[in-house]
Order: sequence, then structure tokens, then C-alpha cells
Amino acid sequence: MRYVLVATNQATAGQEIGLALGKDFKIDLAYDAAGCLEMFRRKRYEFTFIDIDFLIGDCQGRVDFKQTLRPFWQVFPSAHIIALTAQERIREAVSAVKAGASNYLTYPLDAHEISYAIESLSQMTQFESELSYLRNSILRPENIEGVRTNSRAMIEVLDKVRSVAPTRTNVLLTGETGTGKSLLARAIHAQSNRADGPFIAVHCGAIPDTLLESELFGHEKGAFTGAVKRKLGKFQIADSGTIFLDEIGTITPAAQIKLLEVLQEMTFTRVGGEAPIHVDVRVVAASNEDLKARCDQGSFRKDLFYRLNVFPIELPPLRERLEDIPLLVETFLERFNRTHGKDIKGVQPEIMEALNRYSWPGNIRELENVLERAYLLEKGALLSPGGFPGELFTLESFAGPTPMGKIPTLTQVRSRAVDLAEVRYLREVLALNKGRVDQSAAMAGVTTRQLHNLLTKHGIHKEEFK
Repeated sequence: MRYVLVATNQATAGQEIGLALGKDFKIDLAYDAAGCLEMFRRKRYEFTFIDIDFLIGDCQGRVDFKQTLRPFWQVFPSAHIIALTAQERIREAVSAVKAGASNYLTYPLDAHEISYAIESLSQMTQFESELSYLRNSILRPENIEGVRTNSRAMIEVLDKVRSVAPTRTNVLLTGETGTGKSLLARAIHAQSNRADGPFIAVHCGAIPDTLLESELFGHEKGAFTGAVKRKLGKFQIADSGTIFLDEIGTITPAAQIKLLEVLQEMTFTRVGGEAPIHVDVRVVAASNEDLKARCDQGSFRKDLFYRLNVFPIELPPLRERLEDIPLLVETFLERFNRTHGKDIKGVQPEIMEALNRYSWPGNIRELENVLERAYLLEKGALLSPGGFPGELFTLESFAGPTPMGKIPTLTQVRSRAVDLAEVRYLREVLALNKGRVDQSAAMAGVTTRQLHNLLTKHGIHKEEFK
């Protein structure tokens, strides 16, 4: 169950948020500022919706939202706080977002806007472990030379980050899906002189073409069917900070034209509006496509590409930085231990060998997912083969790039093949007998003790098959 706190005097707000989020969320309600903070201190909430009046309190004149939000961050530093505001007080809500609130929503609440806000923040949370790895381990000045990475390619990437982060220059991040482009964008922002300003991430490929322009630049009330109120765009919310445009290659030709105008003049108009709006925003874009090839094909504007590609950084895939796998494994296990309350120390040696042999088409994201599944299944102190997918141990996984000097001997290949065959056979037998060891041993033609020894050797738990 995921817990959400809603603090507002609006009678129906809690119910509307609950209906939008669904049965997986438990909604707690607070009706004043003091009660909200007290409940926040007693329970860890995944998302907290707070009326803007509760944040302002008795403050007269200009509100320092960093000060009003600080009590929440002292309890839970990475809390996701979403401001709720009336339409006429959007400016104050935007100030709260610039001070560190995660987002804002306006009354009357809209189910689609609630769902979109939560999905965006959930995606942000998914990347926190890698962000911590990049920001705290690699990007600290004393570590930038590679203390926490053994990959020459990553050292070169981080040197580029260190060079460009303090500037105003636009950055284009390229690389395969799952290599950490979103996290590197956050690291660039964190290392810049805009670190105290907002960081606004927009996944361009996840927004329908018809809504992308409104999402980026906002719209006026009545600009189109369904525009029942004014909406501020992400560029305006990101003023004085950084906007990250992920999957930039997916945007429509019309949006490309308007984005080019913004990059040239830092001025735009809302959809349906006439008044020009000036912003001071640093743009970091990312793509897993070859945008130059897209330009040659005529599907992406060359002038926009040149504006975005001022400082390109290409992230290497995980198969080209296998030296970092032990560091990543350590980082992920530390986070899993904190989150799930176990105390798993590491992985068995044959697992580390398999991780280094595998080609990792899904890159760091795939590695994290594979490790988390194995972690949840593991009952011992080290991750064992039983919790990992079979393809990790197949002979085909040897076909991936092998670092020079690390080709296994024929004896090692034979041993691994035997281990793989044993694991597959034992899992099939246990599945057929629903985890009953005596019947499985009889079917395998070995004694119960021999079967127990084999299960221990391969880290297979009979409980998985009951």
C-alpha cells in the first residue's frame, strides 16, 4: 500500500485525489497546517498534497517558500510535495515549485492532471539510486578523476560534465536507452550555478502530440476544447533553472519551430495567448536516436539540431564500461538494504562473472531490475543464481564483447555449462513436484541429501516452487 497525505480545506479534494490514484493508494487527510506537519512526522508519505494557504500561513508580504517547506525536508529530505492552489494564485504556486516543491495543481482538481503529476514523480523516484551514484560518488570534486569509476569512457564523460556544468551552454546527451541520460542531466544541473533553481524534466515521447506545445509553453483559458483554465508551461516553471527535454527527437515539426524560437530569443507565447513571456532557462536535451541522421532524412530541423548540439555528450553503454559493474552492484544493494530492510552483503562469485559476460541490451536500468528481483527472492547473505534469469547464464551470453585478457578457459566454459544445465534441471524438477524435495530427489535419481547439497550449491530455494 502506498500512502498519500492530502492537506486542504476543500471538502472533495481528498476524494478526487483518491479516485484518480486508485486502490493502490491510501489517502490520509489533514485540515490545517499544524495537523499536516504532525501527520507528516509520524508516517512516511510517498506524495503530499498541500494547499498553498497552509504553506503561506500567517506570513505577510513576500513568502519565502524555502523556509515554509524546510520543516518537511528536515523530516524527509526527498519528500514529493505538490502544492494545491486556486486559479488566481498560480504565481504563488510557481514560486513554491521554484523553491523545491515537486509540482502544483489548481482547483478544481482534474483526474488526468493528478495522474500525470504522480506518474512524472514516480519516474523521477525510479532514477534516484543512479542519480545518487552520479552525484555523490562520481561527481564530487575529489572523485571526478575516477575513484568511483574504472571506465575510461565514463571518466571522459565526467570531465565534459565538469567543464560544461557551470556555463549557460545547451547540452545534448546521446546514448542508448537506460544509460543514465536523465540522471546525468540532473547531475549537470546540480553542478551548475543554477542548482538552487528548479529542475524540470519533460519526457517528450510520453506526451501526445496535440498536448506537447501546451505542456511546454502553457495555454490560456479557452485556447482549445478542454482548456477550462490557464496553464503555465514547463519553460515558465523552469525559469532561472534547467529544463530537461528527454527523447527530443519525438517532437512534432510545429513544436520544433516554436522550440527553436525559444532557444533563440528565450521568449514565447502561450497557446491562445498574445503576450510574450521571457524566461532564463538552461536547456539539456537527450535522445537515443541519431538526430543528425534524422536531419539528413528531413524529419528533424537542422537549425534546431545545431542549437541543441552546442555541447554533445555521448554516454557509453554498460557493455563498454563493464569495469563499473561491481560499483553499480554495490550501490544498488546498499539502496535495496535501506528500502527493504535486509542485509545482503554482495553476490556470489559466479554471479559477478555472469554479470560481466552478459551484453546488457537494457544497460544500467536492466542491471538494476535484474538485481532487485534477485534481491527480493534471496534468503541468504549473498545473491545466488536461483534469483537471476536463465539467459544470464546461457552460453549465448558469452557472445557479448569480452574484455581483452578475460576470455574464459575451456575448463571454465565446461564448468559453467554444467552448472547451467544443473540449475535448469533442478528448477524444472522442483516445479513439477511443487517444491517437495523427497519426490524431486526420486525423480532425479539422487538421494535427498544429494539434492539438498545441489540446491545449496546453486542457491535454489524449494519455497519458490510451492
